[in-house]
Amino acid sequence: MSGEILINDILVSEILAGDILAALLRANVALAVAVAAVLAARRPMRRLFGAQIAYGLWALPPIVFLASLMPPPVVLEAPPADPFALARNHSAVVLAAWAVGAALVAGGFATAQARYMAAARRGRVGPSVVGVFIPRILMPADDGTYTSSERDLIRAHEREHVRRGDPRARALAAAFQALCWFNPLVHLAAQVMRTDQELACDAAVLRRRPNDRALYARTLLKSQLAAQALPFGCHWPAHGRHPLETRVAAMSAPAAHDGLAGPTLLAAAMISAAFTAWASQPPGEKHPPPVIAFFDDTRERAVSVLLIRTPPREVPTAPAS
Repeated sequence: MSGEILINDILVSEILAGDILAALLRANVALAVAVAAVLAARRPMRRLFGAQIAYGLWALPPIVFLASLMPPPVVLEAPPADPFALARNHSAVVLAAWAVGAALVAGGFATAQARYMAAARRGRVGPSVVGVFIPRILMPADDGTYTSSERDLIRAHEREHVRRGDPRARALAAAFQALCWFNPLVHLAAQVMRTDQELACDAAVLRRRPNDRALYARTLLKSQLAAQALPFGCHWPAHGRHPLETRVAAMSAPAAHDGLAGPTLLAAAMISAAFTAWASQPPGEKHPPPVIAFFDDTRERAVSVLLIRTPPREVPTAPAS
């Protein structure tokens, strides 16, 4: 009996690991499709509706990822073969390798964050926001490089990052990079999203201060670019085009439609993407999840009971008075 119980437990664990692996692979495919769609749409959306709406498109990939992990809309007694069912072979080993890769990427992010903070203490980074839950603004030294007006604009830009919750968005992107470390589109998305995030922050600051465009451009020209990566925070990385070239070009091209059309279209895209990802799942099998099946099977197992007969206890009688 104990051998049968052990084999059954192993089989249930393998089924559970296989289901988790198949779901993660399916979600990664949906995530990659969403990233490709955002990469194709971000520039037209920026020209039509502005940088903030284009940056909002990056909410679609995580929404699609989570929607594809929801229970399937169709449940059958005998569903067709799942193309990801092959992942169930050696699923425990693959999941272990997946976890090791995620841990290595997370460790790399932690190391990069520590290096950035060390460079910041030496004054070798530009203006930035560091941290996730309690973000801090790093300002350049007051050595005369920036005028008081320029420092005010830098402070306004970094505060806008904090107000919008951009450091948390960067942390979420880093989490997806660790979870989907083998997916190159996820790493590309994290890099491009940072650019769109900075452009959206520029647009938000200049919306409040429309008369400071020229001063804003001069301040960007003086900005020091960070050579170190910053996984948990907001800054303009040193690779790629200079911020003056990219960001001033975005500032000089106002959106063609500045109204409710952009936010409405973005909200419709989020709802449509979530429903499509959920509805596109293959039919599921009509049986309880492996965890529930495990506990049901545990309750139904035979239990050995040993009955022992004991002599009746003698009740002591009170002595006669």
